[in-house]
Amino acid sequence: MTFFSRLRLNPTRRETRRLVSSPQAMHAAVMGSHPLGSGPEEGRVLWRLDRQAPHDLELFVVSPSRPDFTGLVEQAGWPTIDTWDTTEYDGFLRQVSVGQQWRFRLTANPVRATAVAEGRGAVRPHVTVAHQQEWLFSRADSWGFAVLTTDEGSSSVAVRDRHTAQFHRSSQTTEGERRGRVSITRADFVGRLEVVDADRLRHALVHGMGRAKAYGCGLMTLARG
Repeated sequence: MTFFSRLRLNPTRRETRRLVSSPQAMHAAVMGSHPLGSGPEEGRVLWRLDRQAPHDLELFVVSPSRPDFTGLVEQAGWPTIDTWDTTEYDGFLRQVSVGQQWRFRLTANPVRATAVAEGRGAVRPHVTVAHQQEWLFSRADSWGFAVLTTDEGSSSVAVRDRHTAQFHRSSQTTEGERRGRVSITRADFVGRLEVVDADRLRHALVHGMGRAKAYGCGLMTLARG
């Protein structure tokens, strides 16, 4: 079973600002809202932050277990208001079928692998709008959809918010804790799509698209229209 959640956050609160500025901290807060034992073998937890207006901040989460956001609401939400809802996602996913057209929004980490003389290739971010759009176009089929064009024949996809998040990440090694600086380039894609393979699209909606899924990337939402 898969669950879809939407939670309103209060952008004026100090803890909210801390979470928004650190994808690692937000990841920890989201994972802490799920029952113990909800590991990767049960499915991936995806999340995305959407800022529609200065005081309108929403957190979307797709997860294999039903979350409890009570603690997060107390720290960074609106504790006196009913500000989150969770629904079973499977019913919606079963409705997705070939030929349907949807409006979509996706926050992703558009990157490319560059060859090096020895060893594994280096991963570099796409930084221009054109390259970021091409990144999406080149992967759309593998995720089960085709990007639609406008009446004028141009792509319907717009890149609305491009930014780079930088934060410190701690990891345990045999020599103790190691702290490293992480930089993730994120882009918000909005546009219209047509379903060409319903199974692939359903899988992508649940498991995410692209890299940096733990840090707020990879979650696509669909809407009629």
